[in-house]
Amino acid sequence: MTLSRRRLTLALAAAPFAQMGLVTSALAQAPLSAADKALVDRAVAYLEGLTEAKGRFIQTDHRGRATTGALYMKRPGKARFAYDAPSGLLVVSDGGVVSVQDTRLKTFDQYPLGATPLSLFLARTIRLDRGVSISRVQRLADGFTITARDAKRETAGQIALTFSNTPLALTGWTVTDAQGRPTRVQLQGLERAAGLDKSLFVLKDPRPKNPGRGKV
Repeated sequence: MTLSRRRLTLALAAAPFAQMGLVTSALAQAPLSAADKALVDRAVAYLEGLTEAKGRFIQTDHRGRATTGALYMKRPGKARFAYDAPSGLLVVSDGGVVSVQDTRLKTFDQYPLGATPLSLFLARTIRLDRGVSISRVQRLADGFTITARDAKRETAGQIALTFSNTPLALTGWTVTDAQGRPTRVQLQGLERAAGLDKSLFVLKDPRPKNPGRGKV
């Protein structure tokens, strides 16, 4: 996978969660105001209630290059990002592992779900006060954004979740890496679903097995 394609995929679903400390991580975090905490609690309650959903997404990298695709999610832990042709990318979380397949480059990679931004809103119980630190709550004309980072402040980077107010809905997120380069994911037509096919959240390694693997 080329660096640019790899960054696009990782920013969506497999960027190490340990890289979500702010660039200004040496600064102490100010406590949230009562109003900010109320918005965070509102967002958490919404995400907790979003057990199954589907929609479309537009992903834009720091250079303005955009890709599109279809999204399916089922909490806890399951998600599918199917990129439109000619991308050839497919990202699937089965509840424990995030698998990334590139049919064009014939690559297949896997990452622990807990080490990706997806774990922030696919967890069985969503906690924004454990392992994650809220650095900013920003009010927008039609919603609000919650910016989070790694509470241990080990490395630079952050993720910002954006919500609409009326109706309350997750509209996307932006992952900023250690070099300050943002990748934005915008959700379109995200709607609650029911009875999503289990096969959507299964992705097996399509590469032929090495017949000599595992032998002494």
